[in-house]
Amino acid sequence: MTAGPVASGPVGDEVLTISPMRRRHLPEVLAIEAQVYPRPWSSRLFEDELERSNRVYLVARLGPTVVGYAGLLMIADDGHVATIAIDPAWQRHGVARSLLVELVRGALRLGANQLTLEVRVSNRGAQDLYRSLGFAPGGARKAYYADNGEDALVMWAHDIRTDDYTARLAGLEARSPRPVVRQGFPEAPAPGRLHPASSQEAS
Repeated sequence: MTAGPVASGPVGDEVLTISPMRRRHLPEVLAIEAQVYPRPWSSRLFEDELERSNRVYLVARLGPTVVGYAGLLMIADDGHVATIAIDPAWQRHGVARSLLVELVRGALRLGANQLTLEVRVSNRGAQDLYRSLGFAPGGARKAYYADNGEDALVMWAHDIRTDDYTARLAGLEARSPRPVVRQGFPEAPAPGRLHPASSQEAS
């Protein structure tokens, strides 16, 4: 299935479903990957990641269609955001923010005490999004991106187990432009703007 917008009402009315990534999602994930990244991951790489216990991989769906995904791996007590991508047709519609909020929850379940990621120094939009989740610059990696030799800005979020950080996540959820359903997660979500169907199991 080709990833793309769901024609079911005006933008903002569709329910955004966040759930764990499964192998059945990979065709749509790979289609987005190929659009967004100059050196896309292979299906085998995603399959290997999904088999590991210290990972969190998520998809965001509008209707049945995957419109974004994100992944995180644990290194000691650091949650490292490994990847995030949104279908270009659905960028700047709050999908990435909702995925990242759930990714943080997954990191906390795995014992993370801080979060880190790399982002292109030219990608100011992504940097602003990460700052909204409490990330701040902590260094740089020279020529990190092999496709063009661009530097990476290393960002960190500390104190993610505090009440203040929990409140930050809830505030970000409340700003979602559409209702959010969480499927297939073991515990009740933190407060935020959630759809009444959020307790249903993953299909």
